Amino acid sequence: MLTNTELTQEYLNIIEELDGDVEGRRIAADYMAHSTAIVHDVHVANSCVPRLFNERTYEAMKECAETAHAVLVKVMQRYLDDPDYRDVFDYDERLRDLILIPRRYQSVLPFARVDTFMNEDDYTFKFCEFNGDGSAGMNENREITLSVVRTPAFRKFVEKHRIETCEIFNQWVDEFIGIYETFEGRVNNPRFAIADYLGHGVVDEFRHFARLFKYRGYPCEVVDVRELKWDGTRLRDKNGNRIDAIWRRCVTNDVLEFWDESQDLIEAVRAGKVALIGSFAGHIIHDKQIFKALFHPKTRAFLTEEEAAWVDATVPRTAFLNDDEIDVDMVRRTKDDWIIKPTDNYGAQDVYAGCQITQEEWEDVVDRFANGKAGAPFIVQTYITPYKTLTLPYEKPEDLVDPREPVFEPYNNLNGLYLLNGNFGGVFSRLGPLPTICKQMGGITSATIWVREDLDDAEDQD
Repeated sequence: MLTNTELTQEYLNIIEELDGDVEGRRIAADYMAHSTAIVHDVHVANSCVPRLFNERTYEAMKECAETAHAVLVKVMQRYLDDPDYRDVFDYDERLRDLILIPRRYQSVLPFARVDTFMNEDDYTFKFCEFNGDGSAGMNENREITLSVVRTPAFRKFVEKHRIETCEIFNQWVDEFIGIYETFEGRVNNPRFAIADYLGHGVVDEFRHFARLFKYRGYPCEVVDVRELKWDGTRLRDKNGNRIDAIWRRCVTNDVLEFWDESQDLIEAVRAGKVALIGSFAGHIIHDKQIFKALFHPKTRAFLTEEEAAWVDATVPRTAFLNDDEIDVDMVRRTKDDWIIKPTDNYGAQDVYAGCQITQEEWEDVVDRFANGKAGAPFIVQTYITPYKTLTLPYEKPEDLVDPREPVFEPYNNLNGLYLLNGNFGGVFSRLGPLPTICKQMGGITSATIWVREDLDDAEDQD
C-alpha cells in the first residue's frame, strides 16, 4: 500500500510531466470562480492538488472520529443527567437553560466535525477542536472535487488507481430523516428548515441541502432564526409555512447575541412542537472548555480505562488562561509551546499561536487575555505541530498563463472528520502556510479523495 506522501508525490510528478498542467488548473480555477463554494460572499481559495488518503488512513480516521463521538456523547449525557457534574463547566445561566431543554429524539449528537492534526507517518492524532454547532465545509469539498476531476492530472492519476470521492450530503439527509422519525412529536408529511442567522452562515451550502431534502419528498426552506414565528401551536417561517424539524446551523453564542430575536425558536423547541436536530446541548462539545473537562476527575470517574488513555493520547493539555489554573508567567516565557484561543468562538477569531509571532507580540496577547481581562474567558493549549504536505498554493484563473514549472510548497494540514449520527462520514481537508490554519491566514481547502487500491494490484488478484 502506498503511503499518502507517495500518492501525493505521484500526483505532483504527473503535474510536472504535464508542464504544470496549467490548462487543467485554469479550468479548475474557472469552475471554482463560478461555483457555489462561497463563504461570506467570497469564493474559497483552494488547491488543485487533492488530499489523497490510502485505506489505512480511512480506517484510522474512522476509528478516531467514532471514538471521539462515543466519549463526547458520554460527557453530554452526564451533563444532562447529573446536576452535580454541571459544575465542571462554566456557562451563562441562559446557556445552561438552553442546554437542558429536552430534545425528544434519540440521537444525543446528530452532527459534528472533529478537527484533528494527523501524523501521516504513524497514523496518530491530536485534536484541534470539536464542532457540534454549525459544522460547515461540505459544499467546499463537493465543489472543489468537481473542479479537480476536470483536470488532465486527475484523469491521468485515476488511470492507475481506484478512487472514491468524499460524498457527505446524501448520507446526512438519510440520517436527518431517520433521526426525525424518532422524535416524540413527529407528524406525517413533515416540513423541514435549515436555520441560522443568515449573515453568519454558509447559505449556498444550506440551499444545496434544502434541494436534496425536497428531492426526497420533504419540503425544506433556508430560514433566518430572527424571522421565525411561534403562534403557541406551531413554528412558522416568514411566509406562514409550518416547520416541524430544524437542522440547527446557528451556533449557540449567536443565539445569545440575538437573544430577544430568537425567542420564537426557543419557545417552540421548549414546547416540543419542533424537532431541533442538533439540540442546544451540542454547545457542550463546541465550547473549548470541553478539552479541560475531559481531564476533570468527575469526567474520569465515568470513562473507561481505555477511553481515559485515549483522551490522554489525543487531547492537548488545556487550561483557562488564569493564574489559578496555570503558571501564566511560564506561558509568557515559553511561547512556542502554546496556542491561545477564546473558549467559545468560531472562524479562528482571536486565535494566537506563539510560534507565529514575536516574543513582544506574544506577551501582549497574554496580557490582553489572561485572567478574564478581555471580558470573556480564554484558554491556553499545548501547541501541536501540524503535518506538512506539498501542494500548489491558490492562484486566480487570470494568473494561470503559459506552461511553466510548478512550484510546490509545504503546507500545514488540518483534517476535519465529519460524524453523521455517530458514523464517520468524510473529511474537510484544509491546509495553510502558517501555524494557524484558516482562510484569514492564507488557508486553502483541498478535495478529499480516498485511494482504495492500485489498479495493477487489483488485476493481479483477478
